[in-house]
Amino acid sequence: MKIKVLIIDDTIFYRKIISDVLAGFPNVEVVGSANNGEIALARIRSLHPDLVTLDVEMPVKNGLEVLHDILRENLNVDCLMVSSKTERGGEITMEALELGAFDFITKPDSASPEINLAILSKEFGRVLTSFSRRLEMRKKLGTKGPAGRSPAKANIAVQPAEIKRFMSQAKRHEKSQAVAIGISTGGPNALTRMLPRLPADIGVPLFLVQHMPSFFTSALAKNLNGKCPLLVKEAENGETVHENTVYIAPGGKHMKVASSSDLQKIIRITDDAPENNCKPAVDYLFRSMAREYGSKATCVIMTGMGSDGKLGCTVTKASGAVIIAQDEASSVVYGMPKAIVDAGLADIIAPLDKIADEILATV
Repeated sequence: MKIKVLIIDDTIFYRKIISDVLAGFPNVEVVGSANNGEIALARIRSLHPDLVTLDVEMPVKNGLEVLHDILRENLNVDCLMVSSKTERGGEITMEALELGAFDFITKPDSASPEINLAILSKEFGRVLTSFSRRLEMRKKLGTKGPAGRSPAKANIAVQPAEIKRFMSQAKRHEKSQAVAIGISTGGPNALTRMLPRLPADIGVPLFLVQHMPSFFTSALAKNLNGKCPLLVKEAENGETVHENTVYIAPGGKHMKVASSSDLQKIIRITDDAPENNCKPAVDYLFRSMAREYGSKATCVIMTGMGSDGKLGCTVTKASGAVIIAQDEASSVVYGMPKAIVDAGLADIIAPLDKIADEILATV
């Protein structure tokens, strides 16, 4: 079955270039285009696409306003935000992702048209692979998933999933001193629902890897900080680790925890090579969690494409850490958590709305 895509952008240049890129994917059918938000909504209603590419900044209605209308009218379509690398573009994109947009890509800015085409083709390939998995999951679960209303929310609202435990917390005699979280596709929306449930006095630091390019993680940290009792910030190289703080790895860099000469826990931001085609990578952070915290760590794998975090969880599990995986029904893409579950590494499998409770039980 082909993925029906509607292209929405105010410039004919980008409508053409996106159309040309999508024509290279045999499982995609471009059903139309629109140059502003009002026309886009009319064509969504008439053409019934599976996915719309939604320009963040447009006249008449910008991408965020169109997304709000899609949610209000309960239109059964997912949105891929197409953002510029600007502060305003980043803030609008983060708000859209928190509302439930499926994912985002950035408009390449190389002087070479060939390089721009290659970048877009790679990015669309990544997104379309994730989106195909999402459609498969919907078919399996028998749910629909308009933007902002993932199968996760539909399932939880009607039929709360039970937490599946493979380890009794009562048998664990020590409490975790730190929490590490790995997440990818669907992350901003999931984090907006999960992190505010953690109290300001949780008493431990939290380290977070969200697969995201440079610049956008600062917007993510800013948005989450305004919603959470905890302090949420983009991590800085060399800073001392404090409890009751969420440290987000900067996009395009790796983050790990280390010890200073006076045995204080500090953060190291590095430019080491990508792992699992990711930078930041969950595996990179989790290896340092095993080294610095050992059995006094809680590691959480949430929604996302691929298997980043599997090797890291193997190491942290061996050191005695608790591993929590998000369940299939509440994941936008059940890739990263599935890898953990299939490998037998998860101590707890929980729906999104129960993950905060499970974290608190370990600390």
